[in-house]
Amino acid sequence: IELYEKMNRTAFQSYTIIMTLKGGFFMFAWLIAILSGAVMSIQGVFNTSVTKQSAIWTTASFVQASALLVCVAAWFVTGREGRFLDVVKVSPKYLLLGGALGAVITITVIRSTAQLGPAMAVMLILGAQMITSYLIEVFGLFGTEKVAFDWKKLIAVGLILAGIVVFQMTGKKVE
Repeated sequence: IELYEKMNRTAFQSYTIIMTLKGGFFMFAWLIAILSGAVMSIQGVFNTSVTKQSAIWTTASFVQASALLVCVAAWFVTGREGRFLDVVKVSPKYLLLGGALGAVITITVIRSTAQLGPAMAVMLILGAQMITSYLIEVFGLFGTEKVAFDWKKLIAVGLILAGIVVFQMTGKKVE
């Protein structure tokens, strides 16, 4: 009986450690997503400010070129996993449009931030991302795993859009 209790205690401790690790990885993913959102907002403001002092196409080109340099440097520092030529083997080929979409994102974020302000632009961008991402999942587009339609998720998106409307109605610039 003593051995049985000891084994149960050890199994419970192991289970607790595993669940903590899984939860930790999940929480880490949340933190990465939050960091990503914060950095995107800062990047949008920076890029808009640079555009005011130069031009949109030169700013967008600089942003993409500096991103390339950071990625190549990170590739060298982190052990050079994969080869650059592996990218041309990707299938379907339309997936390689990610870089071109990055340029579109850079330009549209600059334009919307300049005209709407950072908070409003980001709210509309996030609303569009939520709707688009959900449709991609529901229809299983671009090789993603298809998920069942859920009214609660649609209501959540509606609440986000309602929040944007409320934010816009109450927003007044300080003189």
